[in-house]
Amino acid sequence: MDKNVKQSQNEIASYVGRLLRDAFGKGPQSVFVSINRPYIVIYLRNFLSPTEKILLRQDQLLSIQHTRDLVMRSLIPEIKAYLLIHTGMEICEFYYDWALHNQSGVFVGIGSDDDYHFTASIHEEYLGREALHQKVEQISRQIQKSPEDIYSYMINERTLVVIRKGILISIGKEFIRLGFEESLKIAERNLEKRHLHNNNAHFQHILHSGIMDVFTDWDFHLDKGIIVFILNPSQ
Repeated sequence: MDKNVKQSQNEIASYVGRLLRDAFGKGPQSVFVSINRPYIVIYLRNFLSPTEKILLRQDQLLSIQHTRDLVMRSLIPEIKAYLLIHTGMEICEFYYDWALHNQSGVFVGIGSDDDYHFTASIHEEYLGREALHQKVEQISRQIQKSPEDIYSYMINERTLVVIRKGILISIGKEFIRLGFEESLKIAERNLEKRHLHNNNAHFQHILHSGIMDVFTDWDFHLDKGIIVFILNPSQ
């Protein structure tokens, strides 16, 4: 790995850890940063405050998610500004999700068109790619509709990013127009994660790898959805 890239990853990890600790009162125990332009993936481990642990024991997942969403709205511009200064990447799309049962989370930043000139090291071809796309298409069809396009990148051996374009149906667009975007996202996330977790063994077979975490998020205004698989190749 390039020494400058490694240094950038360490600096970003430290910054994100401090930012979250200041915002939530407790930061993640570990922050792993993967940079492979135009993608930056930040994976958080052991991130759950004492208050959130109590709420989780009381099955108050929606309360935790709602509070975190409110905080993230103020943090995302700060994170984007920091990444621009320290990597030169202008983050045009930003996604995030939590796996509260695993006390983990992920942030994904996607750079501007200029950053696509740096994609030479991203592995667009990997073992099981076509079968994975077919399974993701099947799950998308069960929840909304078949995506107009699916593409995926193996950022590194532990991080796989899948992006779908053109997944919204008319009723979803109407919910957004009426101001129910947050409710739509919660419903989408619950449904999709249920399907993804129910097919976990199938995905592990396709990818020949253990799966530690799966995350999902959407940018409804761009009509795009993202899935992040955190892999454990040794399993």
